[in-house]
Amino acid sequence: MSWITDPSGHAIDQAIILFFSTPHSYTGEDVCEFHVHGSPVVVDLILSLLLELGARLARPGEFSERAFLNGKIDLAQAEAVSDLIDSSSIVAARLAIRSLNGDFSRLINTLVASIINLRVYVEAAIDFPEEEVDFLNSGSVAAKVDRLLDEVAVVLKQAKQGVVIKEGIRVVIAGEPNAGKSTLLNALSGVESAIVTEIPGTTRDLLKQEINIGGLPLHIIDTAGLRESDDIVEQEGIRRAWKAIEEADRILLIVDWRQSENFRNSGIWQRLNLIAQIKSRITVVFNKIDLSDETLLLNSCGDFPTISISAKELIGLDRLREHLQECAGFIPEGEGGFIARRRHLDSLLRTQLALSSAKVQLHKFKAGELVAEELRNAQQSLSEITGIVTADDLLGEIFGSFCIGK
Repeated sequence: MSWITDPSGHAIDQAIILFFSTPHSYTGEDVCEFHVHGSPVVVDLILSLLLELGARLARPGEFSERAFLNGKIDLAQAEAVSDLIDSSSIVAARLAIRSLNGDFSRLINTLVASIINLRVYVEAAIDFPEEEVDFLNSGSVAAKVDRLLDEVAVVLKQAKQGVVIKEGIRVVIAGEPNAGKSTLLNALSGVESAIVTEIPGTTRDLLKQEINIGGLPLHIIDTAGLRESDDIVEQEGIRRAWKAIEEADRILLIVDWRQSENFRNSGIWQRLNLIAQIKSRITVVFNKIDLSDETLLLNSCGDFPTISISAKELIGLDRLREHLQECAGFIPEGEGGFIARRRHLDSLLRTQLALSSAKVQLHKFKAGELVAEELRNAQQSLSEITGIVTADDLLGEIFGSFCIGK
C-alpha cells in the first residue's frame, strides 16, 4: 500500500501499485497499475496528476492493440476481449472465453498449416519437373483439396453459430391492426412494454425489446398495424413498419385466424409476397386460437411456415421460440465452438471459394500454376483472421471499436 500525494504534499488516496516488467504483462511491455478507491473524484484527481507528469490517456483498444502488435495475442483473441466485454448472455460469454483462450485461432492455424503443406508440394512439383511428380493426375492433391473444403465447411458452420450468438437476429412483428402484435411482444419479452387495447391502431411507432431465448439474442420490433389510413401520424408509423419489415432477418406476420381468408386476399398480403420472393424470411403466425371451441381449420399460406398461437393465453409460444432458433440456425449450447464476427465469415467464405477454384483448375483445366495461386489466396484469406496477414486500416477499425483503454 502506498500513499499518492499531489505536488503540495496533500494525500489523494492510499493505493496498491503493481509493476509488471517486460514481457510479463498483458501488453508485453513494462506496465504499472494503480489500484485506487472507486470514487470518481479520486480517480479524476489521480488521472490529472499523471497527465501533468507526462502520461496520456489510452486510445480505445490500445492495450489490446499493443498486446497484438507485441505478439501476446493474435487478432482473433484480441477481438474476443471486446466480445467478452460486450457479451449479452452466458453462452456468448463462454464462447468469447473459448476464442480468447485460442480455440478459434488453433483451428485456423491448423487449416493454414495444411494449406501451406499442400502449396509446398504443388509448387515443388512445378519448379522441379524433372522429378516427374504428376500431381495433376495422381489424385492425391485433389483428395487433399476435398479434405480441406470439408474442414473449412465445419469451421464455417461453427463461425456462423458464433456470429448468431454474438449479434442475434432482428425479428419484426407485423400484421393488421388488432391482430395481437403488441400482445405477442409483451408475451415474448415478459414485460408490459407495449400498450394493448381493443382500439385499432394503438401502436404508432416502432417498439423495440431485447430478449434472449436459450442463448440466442433477439432484437424484437413491434410495428404499427398495416392498413390504409388518412391519419398523418399513423401513415408515418406504417411507413416505418414497412421499412423495418424490409430490413428484418425474420418477419412474424401475425394474423387473426378468424380473418385469415380476408387477409390473404388483401394488398398487404400481395406486398409481403413480393418481399418474400427476394428473401424467404416470413413466418405466418395465426393468433387468437383460444377464441373458438370449434376445430381450427387454417388455410395454406403457400411456402411460408405457419404456427398457431394465442399470445394472450400463452399458447404455442414455446413452439414459436423453437422456430425462431431454427430460423437463426441456432445450435444448442455445447455444440458451438467459439464467438465469431462477420469479417471471419467473409475470410472463411473467400477461403472456400479459393479452394473450390483450385479444384476446378485441377480437374477441368489441369493448370498447376493456377492451382498454386488459388492455394495462396486461400492461405492469405485464412491468415487475415488471426492477423498474420492484415492491413493497417483493418486494425484501426477493429481496435477503434473497443471500449476506452482496453
